[in-house]
Amino acid sequence: MSDTDNPAAGPVCPARQTEPEGLKVIRLDPPERLADYRAAMALAGRLAEEHLGEAMLLAWYDRDRDFESPQHSSECHADSAVPGYVDYALSHGARLKVELEGGRFVFFYLPLADEP
Repeated sequence: MSDTDNPAAGPVCPARQTEPEGLKVIRLDPPERLADYRAAMALAGRLAEEHLGEAMLLAWYDRDRDFESPQHSSECHADSAVPGYVDYALSHGARLKVELEGGRFVFFYLPLADEP
């Protein structure tokens, strides 16, 4: 018997992936696979400038190397559903998330100029 067949189990709530209010998200799958992190960072930087103007890269993740920045930020998030680099970016005011190739590369940016 599944939880949906057992009323005593309570309601089943599907997990939702929602982005925090005020965070713009760009998801992009380029027609050609990105060569590496450097190519991804260059593309993300162009997108950030296009959408925010001058911006600062706050945090990022490279799945190929399983490497994040700030480095070791996920160590204290071992039991959390939110990776450390995401928590760091959001708690430091990120306004743009660029996710490339289905999360292969993820970048968070903060605009340097005040938003209108």
